[in-house]
Amino acid sequence: MTNKLKIGIVCYPTYGGSGVVATELGIALADKGHEVHFISYDQPFRLDLFSDKIYYHEVTVPDYPLFEYAPYELNLTSKLVDVALHEELNILHVHYAIPHASAAVNAKQILATHGIDIPIVTTLHGTDITLLGKDKSFKPVIEYAINMSDAVTAVSEDLKKETLDYFNIKNEIKTIPNFIDMNLYQQKVDDKLRNRFAKKEEFILTHISNFRKVKRVEDVVKVFNKVQKQVPAKLLMIGDGPERLKAEQLCRKLGICDKVKFLGKLKVIENMLAISDVFILPSETESFGLVALEAMASKVAVISTNNGGLPEVNVDGKTGYLSQVGDVSKMAEDTLSLFKDKEQLNAFKINALAHAYTFDLPNILPQYEAVYQALSCKMKS
Repeated sequence: MTNKLKIGIVCYPTYGGSGVVATELGIALADKGHEVHFISYDQPFRLDLFSDKIYYHEVTVPDYPLFEYAPYELNLTSKLVDVALHEELNILHVHYAIPHASAAVNAKQILATHGIDIPIVTTLHGTDITLLGKDKSFKPVIEYAINMSDAVTAVSEDLKKETLDYFNIKNEIKTIPNFIDMNLYQQKVDDKLRNRFAKKEEFILTHISNFRKVKRVEDVVKVFNKVQKQVPAKLLMIGDGPERLKAEQLCRKLGICDKVKFLGKLKVIENMLAISDVFILPSETESFGLVALEAMASKVAVISTNNGGLPEVNVDGKTGYLSQVGDVSKMAEDTLSLFKDKEQLNAFKINALAHAYTFDLPNILPQYEAVYQALSCKMKS
């Protein structure tokens, strides 16, 4: 791509997959010479480096006594107008339909009164469709935001299908999968770290999530309980959230607390994944399953459910196994089959790593650049 653009990226700054992908995308674009402006209510947690091509603009929400709830979308709209005007942005790339795309559409209309026509790229990540989208009070806003965007992408074919099935969408939706930077992941086991959690003969299962209900963390414990009865193993639970207490209580009830470690939120998970044998993700749904991909990039086999975009990431019988939601017995049997056949486990690990490379940043970044280029050319013509 020859044109160097000024790109505004709107995302959530938190630990979720959309924030990670948006931040890594912005960093990669800056590395290719584009000027990137992040716009959010806090600095994205992975944006901890200095670059003369990366800028951060904070959206502040004043505490007006008039408002019972802070009007974040209005403040975001104003900030988008301000940044677009004064930084002369060429593109706005927003992650999540609401409030980000709806705010961008409002900003675009305001900018039109200044004689500026700025294209909007909206990337759908999941809960904006699968959770908020199912709330009828949000549906008209989400439809409008998607249809008024100049380009729309979804992180999986499944999410694209769900969006088209549920909403009246006239816009084309292009699937551009989530990605990872394979350079960040380790396939070399840190023996010293591993020995802190497990003996040499013990296998390590790992789960990472925000411990929300949709992640079904109690299923993780139930699967592990069945596994540890037949093979020596330990379970690492990484993350935190509303369902953590239930998982901890279940461990106490089953008497396996000495074999389960709740490690809380960790900023760096690559080294923990590298010491794992199997990653387990029994979610009710995942629009993509970025954390499963991160495990595969660390050369770890995956046991997951077959909902949402997970079958596009975890290839059944090759990189791991898929099960119906709630099928704890099959997930345990699949895990045991790998632990009892080390040759098969090693083959799955090798396959997982090879498949993860198809989602490597250099393979995905040009797809976003092509979208930007097409819109940039369209604006000039």
